[in-house]
Amino acid sequence: MLIDFLLREEYRDIYKHNPFINKLFILKRESKIIPEELSSTKYDLIIDLQNNFKSAGIKKKIKSEEVRVFNKRTIDKLLLVNFKINKLKEAEQIPVRNANSLENFQLDDEGLDLFTGETKPSINRKEKKYIGFAPGSRHFTKMWPKDYYLSLGKKLNDEGYTIVLFGGKNDKDLCKEMSKEIPGSFDLSNDNDLLSTAVNMKECMAVVCNDSGLMHAACAMKVPVLAFFGSTVREFGFTPFRNKNLILENNTLTCRPCSHIGRAHCPKKHFKCMLEVTPGLAFNKLIELINS
Repeated sequence: MLIDFLLREEYRDIYKHNPFINKLFILKRESKIIPEELSSTKYDLIIDLQNNFKSAGIKKKIKSEEVRVFNKRTIDKLLLVNFKINKLKEAEQIPVRNANSLENFQLDDEGLDLFTGETKPSINRKEKKYIGFAPGSRHFTKMWPKDYYLSLGKKLNDEGYTIVLFGGKNDKDLCKEMSKEIPGSFDLSNDNDLLSTAVNMKECMAVVCNDSGLMHAACAMKVPVLAFFGSTVREFGFTPFRNKNLILENNTLTCRPCSHIGRAHCPKKHFKCMLEVTPGLAFNKLIELINS
C-alpha cells in the first residue's frame, strides 16, 4: 500500500521524515492550486481528515475510486460550547476518530509518531535535570498565565531543575522575557523549527504546556506531559494521546467550555479556568508525574 499525503506548507516538518509516506505534497497556505502530479493521479481511496470547504474543493480535483470523510461532530461541539449539552462524553480521542474513518483499521499502542531525521539536540539530559516549558498558544484562553509559569519555574529551579523554554515564532518574545526571570533557564524558542524543538524536548524529564500543538509534539517524543486546559475540555478529543500525562483543569466552572478552539479573552472576565489552577498545585502534580 502506498500513501500520499497533502498538507499545508507550515506543517511540512511533521511528515517530511515519515518512512510510511510515499509522497508528500505541499499546499501553500492561501492557495487552492494543488500539485499537478496529485491531480493527474487516480487513487483507490481519498481520506479527508479536514472535512471543510477547502478540502471539499480539493477532493473534486483529485480522481478517486472512493472517498472517506472524518466526522468532526460539529453540531455536538456547538451544543457543548453554547448550551452545555454534552453529547461528547463518550467521544474517543481525535487519533482514534481519525482511524475510524476507515473500516477495520486498528491503531497500535505506541501513541503519536514524529520522525526527526538527523536533527540533533542542543541540550543533553545527562548534564542537568531539564524540565520543558511551552507557555505559548494561539489563543489567550488556552494559556496558563505567564506569572504562574514564572512562579513554577523559580520553584523548580530552587529544587535543582533547569527550565528549558520552547515555542515557535509567535512565542519568541514571551520565552525571551521568561528566560530572563528564571535563573539558569535556556530559551530554545525558534522560527517554527518543530524538529529542533522535538529533539530537545526528548532531553527533558517532562514538559509543562498548554493545550497546544507543542503538547502533541512532546507526546510524540514520548515525554511525560503536564498540560493546562482552560477554555477547552477533554471531550473535544485533543488530550495527550497514549503518553504519560496529567491534565490540570478547573472542573468547578459551569462556563467551560466557552470555545472549542480558544478565545482572545475570557467572556466572563474572570478567567477562573486558569487563574484557579495555581503554581503550587502544578508543582506538586508535576513532581508526582515525574516520580510515578
